[in-house]
Amino acid sequence: MTAPDVTPLLEVTGLRAGYGGRDVLHGLDLSVGAGEVVVVLGANGAGKTTTMRALAGLIGRRGTATVGGAPLGRRPDEIVRQGISLVPQGRGTLDISVLDNLRVGAAVRTDHAAIAEDIERWCTTFPALARRAGQRAGTLSGGEQQMLAVARALMSRPRLLLCDEPSLGLAPIVVQELFDTLASLNRSDGTALLIVEQNAELAMDIAGTVYLLEVGTIAASGPAERFRQDDTVRSAYLGY
Repeated sequence: MTAPDVTPLLEVTGLRAGYGGRDVLHGLDLSVGAGEVVVVLGANGAGKTTTMRALAGLIGRRGTATVGGAPLGRRPDEIVRQGISLVPQGRGTLDISVLDNLRVGAAVRTDHAAIAEDIERWCTTFPALARRAGQRAGTLSGGEQQMLAVARALMSRPRLLLCDEPSLGLAPIVVQELFDTLASLNRSDGTALLIVEQNAELAMDIAGTVYLLEVGTIAASGPAERFRQDDTVRSAYLGY
């Protein structure tokens, strides 16, 4: 009998990255399995956004990173072609029309009929995008811009979606809708999620694995349920 393939979708060892010659990350090890939901918790300045930017190819990195067992690319377009897409912190839309933002998200694809189907799918999932398809992204509300940022990232049909603080600055009802959509996407399409999130309780509700990041290093990792039961983590990140 052939053993099942247990190669992680994303595996990172010894990740180092930073700015201006100074490292912010000091040798991170983490992995995301196919279809898994992983959340990274940490205080401001711990290196969460730097981690996401390094994995998306927006800044240089050192260490070893593989996707599906193959070396992770260095340029953003290479990484998108490998099936990894980023929803950056602070919306991350272009000030062009909603429809053109979605088309940009599919720039690495050539299956035009399927692209049109995906535009319809995400406009159905996020009805505000359909209503505002011709509007410039900068005229949308904060919640609508975040929905557009997520939809644009999904237009590349990623195997792994990186979400950097997706709830930042959004009303609670919008945040809940967004996380419901991410959880549904994970269940229906098997899209893996790596989420950096300030709303730790909400993120851990959909996560299987948690990494705790402190000053550029992984301080702890394990099943989300274990972290929910840890008094120190609950006090620092869950507020109870």
